[in-house]
Amino acid sequence: MLAGRRIVLGVTGGVAAYKAVYLARRLLDQGAEVRVIMTDAAAAFVGEPSFAAITGHHPVRGLFGEDDVSPHTTLARWADAIVIAPATASTIARLAIGQSSD
Repeated sequence: MLAGRRIVLGVTGGVAAYKAVYLARRLLDQGAEVRVIMTDAAAAFVGEPSFAAITGHHPVRGLFGEDDVSPHTTLARWADAIVIAPATASTIARLAIGQSSD
């Protein structure tokens, strides 16, 4: 069902962030290609090397200092779907009002 699908996994800073590594593995097992973006708070719960080892790609951590000049637009064009996990209450509220601080 997910074979060939390109999924961006957005990881936010909740204690459940460590479970996102398992989610990435399960998506890959189903045939999806996964790229990870993570907030600074997420990195306090789970390290970038974990996602890099699972997906084969370094997670995107911000808008600046990346190899890509515009990683957020590149990922948006690339993705078939975006999954945010964990989706903290704070993140859901910011999405609902269109606030894009990270």
